[in-house]
Amino acid sequence: MIYTTLVKGVFMTYCYFFIDENSRHGFLIDPGAEGERLVAMIKENGWTIEKILLTHGHFDHTGGIADIRKHLDIPVYAHKNGRILLRDPQLNLSRFCGEDIIIHDVNYFDNGDVFTLSTDPAYSLKAIYTPGHTIDSTTFYNDTENVAFVGDTIFKGQPGTDQYPTANRTDLYRSIATILSLPDDTLICSGHSDVTTVNDEKKNYTKQ
Repeated sequence: MIYTTLVKGVFMTYCYFFIDENSRHGFLIDPGAEGERLVAMIKENGWTIEKILLTHGHFDHTGGIADIRKHLDIPVYAHKNGRILLRDPQLNLSRFCGEDIIIHDVNYFDNGDVFTLSTDPAYSLKAIYTPGHTIDSTTFYNDTENVAFVGDTIFKGQPGTDQYPTANRTDLYRSIATILSLPDDTLICSGHSDVTTVNDEKKNYTKQ
């Protein structure tokens, strides 16, 4: 099951819980702010979050981690290219918004790595490297629930931006094509828009 919550820091960002209803274990994707509230949600629902997965290193997708770590010992995972963003407040944009957010003790993964739950190895998310918005941008995909957590690579009705450090427009549109090659009924869950589907977004990129 997918549980969506909108967290508010400097920006409003969607973060996601991907939960196996049978075991109550799952993943937390992009805890961008309000870490204390996210911890309360986890405890109230009786969830065990096995991993925090980051679609990319911008601070509005990582800003809740410090507060979560005060209460819960959950490992954090990011693409290997995320080192430079997570450790640099200028590249992760936090310094420009009045704070320096640096994330330490991160486990780094590569394209194609698969994250599974200890309670059910079939309940998994595959990391698909989709750079362009940032050098570390990653989509997490599950083909059973037909869902792709895409971060800021593509939004409902529009592409992600390529205006920030480490962005690349050519890579961005190549990554969007990768996402749109998933099955048509795949849900696209982004950081800053309503949920859409691959089929609904294809028409916006036929001439790209």
